[in-house]
Amino acid sequence: MDNKVLAIVGYILPFLFFLPLLNDKSKEDSFARFHANQQLILLIFIVLLSFIRQPLMMIFMSLSYFIMDIINIVILVMAILGAYNAYRGEMKELPIIGKFRIIK
Repeated sequence: MDNKVLAIVGYILPFLFFLPLLNDKSKEDSFARFHANQQLILLIFIVLLSFIRQPLMMIFMSLSYFIMDIINIVILVMAILGAYNAYRGEMKELPIIGKFRIIK
């Protein structure tokens, strides 16, 4: 149960992806490592998009706001899906970005 709560918090605040890995017991738990990895990938995705946002706005002006709104909705949906899967105790990958592994 403790790992579920930490996994859900990590999707709400992706910069806290490391929380499930602080405890020695949860460090060895595949559920905790899986969701920590998914949260780290989501965080990297968010950071990369923030770097892309500025040049995109300069090139496309008003269209970039629409594109960024869609991207923000996609990020929100991925975070909700990840938190829901963690709540249910499932280890389902996030769409599009979930196949990458950093934490093994």
